[in-house]
Amino acid sequence: MIIKMDDNFRKLNIHFDIDALREAYEYAVANIGFSGDLVNCISITSTYAGDVEQRGIFWSKNENYQEIQIEKQVNEHAYNIFVPILMNTYFKNVYDTLKEHYKLGRVRVLRLDSRACLSYHRDPENRLHIPIVTSPGALMIVNNESYHMPANGSTYFMKTTDYHTALNGGNSERIHLVATILDDNIEEELYEVYGGD
Repeated sequence: MIIKMDDNFRKLNIHFDIDALREAYEYAVANIGFSGDLVNCISITSTYAGDVEQRGIFWSKNENYQEIQIEKQVNEHAYNIFVPILMNTYFKNVYDTLKEHYKLGRVRVLRLDSRACLSYHRDPENRLHIPIVTSPGALMIVNNESYHMPANGSTYFMKTTDYHTALNGGNSERIHLVATILDDNIEEELYEVYGGD
């Protein structure tokens, strides 16, 4: 069953071991490290050629409230290779579990530093979020509604095809595993597999 909060944000009945997530995260930081570019990310998936795009196409609004395209289109369907260096980490278990239920594009670990925020934008696909490290001041805002996701092993659906942003008003970094989903799953399947609350 999906615990429906509203159309923008849903907590799924897909749960992971938070300690194992944090251990995999520490391994990824030590062995890959964050990109340090416009998006602080560690790519979990790549293309067959080994490409990793940290940023893909998205839309924002300028000062005249006109929508403008930012960045170029990324072929999300091509990101179906799990990064070999992380093969023996818990991230592989997470990836395999999510793939049982969703067609995935890029899967990344994203870092949002303390007292920072993203642009207000919309993406071409929706996202799954699994918080790994967070604090009460870390929020997602979708269609002017704010949500906090605790780092307890839960998986969340975010409607990122609508305008949204993330902000971290906390004193420590916010770390989420974020998966692009290329299809929407039906609620009944997740209910049958994972049971109700």
